[in-house]
Amino acid sequence: MTAAQSPAPQARGPQQGRETWTSNRGFILAAIGSAVGLGNIWRFPGVAYEGGGGAFLIPYLIALVTAGIPILFLDYAVGHRFRAAAPLAFRRMWRRAEALGWFQTAILFVISTYYAVIIAWSLSYFYYSFGTKWGERPDEFFTGDYLRVGEAGVSGELVGTVAWPLIGVWALIIVILALGVAKGVEKLNVIGLPLLVLGFAALVIKAVTLPGASDGLNALFTPQWDKLSDLNVWIAAYSQIFFSMSIAFGIMISYASFQKRKSNMTSSGLVVGFANSSFELLAGIGVFSALGFLAHEQGKTYEQLDGLTGPILSFVTFPRVISEMPGSAFFGALFFGSLAIAGFTSLISLMLGVSVAFQEKFGLSRTSASVTVGVVAAIVSFGLFATTTGLLALDTVDQFANNIGIVVSAIAMCVIAVWVARTIETLRAHLNAVSTFKLGWWWVPVIGVYAPLFLTVMLVQKIYDLIVDGYEDLPTWYVGVFGWGTVGFLFVFAAVLTAVGWKGRDDPSFTPWPIVGSGPSSAESKESVR
Repeated sequence: MTAAQSPAPQARGPQQGRETWTSNRGFILAAIGSAVGLGNIWRFPGVAYEGGGGAFLIPYLIALVTAGIPILFLDYAVGHRFRAAAPLAFRRMWRRAEALGWFQTAILFVISTYYAVIIAWSLSYFYYSFGTKWGERPDEFFTGDYLRVGEAGVSGELVGTVAWPLIGVWALIIVILALGVAKGVEKLNVIGLPLLVLGFAALVIKAVTLPGASDGLNALFTPQWDKLSDLNVWIAAYSQIFFSMSIAFGIMISYASFQKRKSNMTSSGLVVGFANSSFELLAGIGVFSALGFLAHEQGKTYEQLDGLTGPILSFVTFPRVISEMPGSAFFGALFFGSLAIAGFTSLISLMLGVSVAFQEKFGLSRTSASVTVGVVAAIVSFGLFATTTGLLALDTVDQFANNIGIVVSAIAMCVIAVWVARTIETLRAHLNAVSTFKLGWWWVPVIGVYAPLFLTVMLVQKIYDLIVDGYEDLPTWYVGVFGWGTVGFLFVFAAVLTAVGWKGRDDPSFTPWPIVGSGPSSAESKESVR
């Protein structure tokens, strides 16, 4: 049955009871909460500094408008039109694309298992802030006393200081998922996101007033124009956009699927995209002001500091900064509390995509799916990342899941929508029908040509570097198991779940929402519910 032949605009069968956000504001806050996460705080400032400071903003903004926002619109279009999590949404768009949906679900699952551990670290350090328990050597405390980091290997020895808060993290995530979209996820973001912005803004205001803050800001914003000729800087800019905006791996498809029929999708996307980038800029100002202060207090130049990105920035360098600050307990709690909230709002979006996918595939209730996927993810979390070798495993899995998994997913999604399923014009018409900001003809070549070509260059370059240079001087076998093994798991997971028969919402009578307020278009009349 074609969409144009549909006898009624509303879906039939099990879709009639699908949850929705209580308002467009709730959807926007949830989407921003998903996008604004740990990577905004600990990744963007360091990437910007290494990518040319103020000059980095040029490739970053180009990446935002040529890949970030256009692919965010694609996520929104697929989720809103087909009203399902990634596997079922892609299946409804083109039956053979279900595997891509499960590939994206696998990425969500993998990232969730270690993301929860980082939140547990943040909660521990929130508590430690009140006595600056990390002492005068935060580096030794983090890797020694706290994580008890061992050699590269596989250890079953749990770290109690991580395991206890991790239990609380997973318990809260399961409860929020079981409460549902409106009562759980939306309320978490309505409360958590304003707290995050207010808390982090207070921290930034304090940081910019510290001695030496201007040196840090000069280091961040002084443009190094010669960096713009380096392909790796452009790759870093596109990578940052993908990692920070939660695009191309199923989150925004799930979130858009809970939007009401008449929703202003593209305008919401613009708000989400620019809000995410604004928070990254705010984080850059705060982090570099604080690092400038640290350099000033230690009698160093900014260039002599280390630990400018990732977990080391948050759990080693920042404790050093906090220890030097007046009112260290308060500002330590503010920083690590902000990290925990940013982590929670992102983790819930990751797990929602997994939970809803299994609900739809196996006909599970919301509570059953929430408990099942939550418990399985928690077991993996404890077994791999809450152990004495967890830090190395986390770093390696994160590198491969993000730099290879998400990029492969984005390329496949663009190619399928434009060149294989040929639904891109229908999706554009759908977004234009429900939105005030209209997508012009430019969106199709951006999605179908520019984005996949550049992402392919990025992917090939990254794979080449990992094969030739390895990763972080880790043993080859270790990179093979935790790095390339992660990539292999994504493909196997997708193949197995695609092969399993549907027991839930693969409703043959499902009708995509037709283009609102218009008659059958030539594009829509060609689309079949395959």
